[in-house]
Amino acid sequence: MNTQDTFQFAQTHEWADLESDGLVWVGISNHAQEALGDVVFFQAPKLGQQVKQGEAIAAIESVKAASDIHAPVSGEIVALNEELDASPEVVNENPYGVWLFKIKPSSDSNLASELEQLISLEKYNATAGA
Repeated sequence: MNTQDTFQFAQTHEWADLESDGLVWVGISNHAQEALGDVVFFQAPKLGQQVKQGEAIAAIESVKAASDIHAPVSGEIVALNEELDASPEVVNENPYGVWLFKIKPSSDSNLASELEQLISLEKYNATAGA
């Protein structure tokens, strides 16, 4: 996994990290986990599910709120972080070190365009009020 400096962020508080194997790892921002509070449940998307950028595909719940997780890029869900089934609270402990799921982008041309719609950590922090 790259460092959070390489992450791109959606306005809906997800981070996306394009790895050297071509997969996009997805998690939630520190701002999102702080706003949620203690995470108690993660409802993952389905393996093999085709997703479109911006689509609500999963949910995360805390003791005080529930929030949709949106796909930061289009493609196929190819991996789920099974650690979250037993210990969803790890998201609170290290939001930039815990991925939720991985997406295999639908095409390189779409991916480049979709990544351009995401923002850097610096810009995200400025808009998220961090």
